[in-house]
Amino acid sequence: MNPVVRGDITVSAFLDSVGGYRHKERRDQLLDILDVDLDWRMHAISDGERRRVQLCMGLMAPWDVLLLDEVTVDLDVLVRDELLTFLRNDSTTRGATILYATHIFDGLNSFPTHVAHIHHGYFVTKPMPWPCVSSADSPSINLYHTALSWLKEDRERRRESERMFDNKTRGARRNETVPTDSETFYRKYDYSH
Repeated sequence: MNPVVRGDITVSAFLDSVGGYRHKERRDQLLDILDVDLDWRMHAISDGERRRVQLCMGLMAPWDVLLLDEVTVDLDVLVRDELLTFLRNDSTTRGATILYATHIFDGLNSFPTHVAHIHHGYFVTKPMPWPCVSSADSPSINLYHTALSWLKEDRERRRESERMFDNKTRGARRNETVPTDSETFYRKYDYSH
């Protein structure tokens, strides 16, 4: 929602204003990967195109530690794959670290070097090398399935905690027989029958 990112300015002028001229080689590599048109006008592009420009802006300068939170959500599959490949190669080459938080695991099986399961700020599974092999007769574990099992464990922990301490649950309330005020109101004016 930054007004500068939504202003009537070309992508090339915008990137130069944030130091793109200092990191020309990386900037150009990112422009190619992210498929960005330097003549786009920032106020007239889609959210996905704006995300690409913002990623180029944020990744132009070399970094030692990079924190990413759902940054690929607006990207198409091809651009997402090429960006993740760039990040992994760049990190490996320069010895930099990426912490990538996401809920979208498709296409990520070869991205991480380590994975960790964190629940409420505490390690459930300490960082471990990825990919890990489950046994000699079984192939490498799939990241999607690993994350899915961790998320199911987390949901069960939350549900148990809610039952024990909060005396509440999420989902349908099947035992309630007294209608809510809004239900009473809407039923009165429901002409769909």
